[in-house]
Amino acid sequence: MICILLGLVILGFGASGVSLVNLMLIHGSKYAKLAANQQLSTTTLEAKRGTIYDCDGNVLATSATVWTVYIAPQDIENEEEARLIADGLAEILDLDAQAVFEKTQKNTSYEKVKKRVEEETAAKVRAFISENKLGSIVGLDEANKRYYPNGSLASTVLGFVGDDNQGLGGIEYQYDTLLNGVPGKVVSSKNARGSDMPFNYETMVEAMQGSALTLTLNSYVQYCTEKHLEDAIELNAATNRGCAIVMNVNTGAILAMATKPDFDPNEPFTVTDPYTLSLLEQFKDQQNESTGDSSESDDADDAQTPYEKAYQQAMNEQWRNKAISDVYDPGSVFKTVTGSSAIEEGVVTEQSSFYCPGYIVIAGTRYKCHKAGGHGQQNLVNIFENSCNPAFIEIGQRLGVQKFYQYFKAYGLTEKTGVDLPGEAASIYYTADRMGPVELASESFGQTFQITPMQMITAVCAVCNGGYLVRPHLLKQVTDAAGNITQTEETSIVRQVISQETSKQMCTYLRSVVENGSGKNAYVAGYRMAGKTGTSQKISSVSEGERMKYIASFCGFAPADSPEYAVIVMIDEPHGANIYGSAVAAPVASAIMKDVLPYLGVEAVYTDEEFANINTTVPAVEGKSVSEAEAAVTEAGLSCRVIGDGENVVAQNPMGGSTSPTNGTIVLYTTEDYEPEKVTVPDLTNLGVSGVVSTAAAAGINVDISGVVSGSSGAVSYTQDVPAETQVDRGTVVKVSFRYSDSVE
Repeated sequence: MICILLGLVILGFGASGVSLVNLMLIHGSKYAKLAANQQLSTTTLEAKRGTIYDCDGNVLATSATVWTVYIAPQDIENEEEARLIADGLAEILDLDAQAVFEKTQKNTSYEKVKKRVEEETAAKVRAFISENKLGSIVGLDEANKRYYPNGSLASTVLGFVGDDNQGLGGIEYQYDTLLNGVPGKVVSSKNARGSDMPFNYETMVEAMQGSALTLTLNSYVQYCTEKHLEDAIELNAATNRGCAIVMNVNTGAILAMATKPDFDPNEPFTVTDPYTLSLLEQFKDQQNESTGDSSESDDADDAQTPYEKAYQQAMNEQWRNKAISDVYDPGSVFKTVTGSSAIEEGVVTEQSSFYCPGYIVIAGTRYKCHKAGGHGQQNLVNIFENSCNPAFIEIGQRLGVQKFYQYFKAYGLTEKTGVDLPGEAASIYYTADRMGPVELASESFGQTFQITPMQMITAVCAVCNGGYLVRPHLLKQVTDAAGNITQTEETSIVRQVISQETSKQMCTYLRSVVENGSGKNAYVAGYRMAGKTGTSQKISSVSEGERMKYIASFCGFAPADSPEYAVIVMIDEPHGANIYGSAVAAPVASAIMKDVLPYLGVEAVYTDEEFANINTTVPAVEGKSVSEAEAAVTEAGLSCRVIGDGENVVAQNPMGGSTSPTNGTIVLYTTEDYEPEKVTVPDLTNLGVSGVVSTAAAAGINVDISGVVSGSSGAVSYTQDVPAETQVDRGTVVKVSFRYSDSVE
């Protein structure tokens, strides 16, 4: 009996020993990890996202501290405490109390109540926790929220972030890994219910802030580009948005890239365009009439109603960067590629002659010129000025399919530009083996193939910068959290497409287009603008029986004799009085370049006639005697109107240091208790230059005139920055823009 008991004891201890060896030696590390996972709780610390700056160090996107409010349902003692927490947090956080109460009933140690809570609200939550002694149940975790201090400025370029701070578009998505940083963590001891253990154990790994990005974008250039683009879309009733790019022709640095209408990245899921919103409301009303109630769906809970689908589509559309994600037929702007290729190959020269009877027939297909009766006999510069389709078709035929396609490819039009943004579209075109004489004819003047505006301006930069195709880019440099520059973007030359001699020749021709031809509306006094207009038909998007839709565009650069900056403007589906690129897009390019070229330090070189008509700096004469003031104003080339019988000037309009048109009138007040004399702004549109000047003078205001080629006639005013019938102080300067209404493609 004793032996049996002894055997059982030995067997029992042996089994225990084997089990201990198995647990401690063979599988010890495995069970140690399982125990640690049970006893240790890990809280992730969100890394602060890197700041995005423009080229001058202005903040475009930044992150600030916000809070995530959470509860520990397992630690709630009873329903009364659960109701207290639910009602209190619901009131502070503007939530549904029942929804919060349901969270308190879960069998978890951590439940998020609300994310992205601002500090003011977080302070109220802390007070609630303190007053009710809920420190072990309710808490706040630090997090980050993305802010875009300039609202919608450059929104389609910057993109936005999602709830988890991940980039969802634009630069935010493109450089998400750099911007995101490295999350940290806090590891602490917890019991089976998720509560703190009797002993303390906690270790922290600090989060590493994301890198900062400095872009090539310039906030002022971006602002001007967006402003003038938005005005043009409204003025021309464009129904499919528009875009514009300003780019350094030599480096590929993008100073501005705009799409309008766009969105506010602070509220990216809100549709902001009034026109789109009105269409959505109409859609909703129609749906209500047909279904009785658009808020209900017969499908599953997550199914979208037709209205919700339309709203989602509208959001996706406003996020879309039209400058890189939409392809279009470039129209006559593409003649810069056809012409430069032909010059480089020697199939045309300055001595070449072209006759346009108003049409040309290629392989049985008749192509008309935009000018009824044709342009007659023309030389090479004339066909650029006149934007003559038959002449460029002839040039394309002289080049032939193989050479035409060779340059089409060399200009980068068969591949994406590689710009550092997501969503760049691929071009659509005929390869050499699929291109016949008819396809060649259409492509010669920019139809039957589609490229992006980004590809077009990149090609034009190569035309004017000496022939070098440069890769466009937005990133300037990357700086880590310690302030060290870790990456710098250099100019990337892809290839040389044409010679410097051909490039100079093209600059001369394209300057003549602006000064004497279809691009007159792109003229900027003193800056020798060059470029080409375009009006393309949207043949592929028009249904049978539907009216033709058009795209108006202009791409140009300045100064023509030493190019520095290029601009492209594309207005999709204009519906105003004129739909041509010469009248719709060229004035926008002029307005943009007039604002940004002086700011960028490009020196103006005026002709004698331009110099005689440039604006004058108004002398500051407040405090001077009337006679001294009159002398100073006269010396500045201005006239004055004295109001009052005092001896000294107490106020003036326009103010000193501002600009006034040459021969403008400065109003001088000489009594302390003066009341500014009011006048009514007249309608200054649909008038010639002399008509605007005389009408303004009679009304007692000054006018700043833009968009008129020096020495030419035929321009008509079409906008004024102060509406007619507005009451203003006498002497106020009203800006009036002119354009030539030639119907040139």
